[in-house]
Amino acid sequence: MLFEGTGVFTKENLDTMLKELAKEYKRQNGMAVPAEIILIGGAAVLVGYGFREMTTDVDAVIHASSAMKEAAGRVGDKYNLPHRWLNSDFMRTDSYSPKLEQFSVYYRTFSNVLQIRTISAEYLIAMKLRSGRKYKNDLSDIIGILAEHENRENPISKDKIDMAVCNLYGSWDGFPEDSISFINDALERGNYEAVYAAVMKEERNSKDMLVQFEEKYPGVTTQSNVNEILASLKAKKH
Repeated sequence: MLFEGTGVFTKENLDTMLKELAKEYKRQNGMAVPAEIILIGGAAVLVGYGFREMTTDVDAVIHASSAMKEAAGRVGDKYNLPHRWLNSDFMRTDSYSPKLEQFSVYYRTFSNVLQIRTISAEYLIAMKLRSGRKYKNDLSDIIGILAEHENRENPISKDKIDMAVCNLYGSWDGFPEDSISFINDALERGNYEAVYAAVMKEERNSKDMLVQFEEKYPGVTTQSNVNEILASLKAKKH
């Protein structure tokens, strides 16, 4: 099913899991084969911002020996984490770009063997616009990032987002039209904190509708048809 998993990762416990992962990886590999993990999506939002409460898994670009998979499994078993709690599945989606590594930023190093990097502001926004899922946290994360940077007196301009889009994907070609309208409207309106609450509510309603649909029609929803199904469900509701 498209909608699975329970929220287990918070800002408070994510570092603990990464620390345990590094210790387990080092125990198996020693210092001979260092590893690098680039946090993507919800995990990157958790470590960089305060508005997101949790994420259901850790999306990442993983550079490590084969021992990393076993290390992640051992940590998952120890802490009763979901299967494949650390994964690189997003690399098969449209939001992935091989240039992410080039524009990633250093976060922390654990056990002198595992370097953690992450994705910053405008690049996270670019990735989430590329994905544009209305039933996840993509759109609310964008507004949350914009709001925090405005509060830090370091606002994110459209020029910065344009630059990130071009650096990662070459151009806006291939982006959902709804995503382009969304970011243009958001930057024009401002008032991010009020908009954040409204977008979060809409995302939750969308997810609830899709979960109910999947319960009634299991196996029908896919990544390629989910937006069409969601639009149809909303049209019937109204």
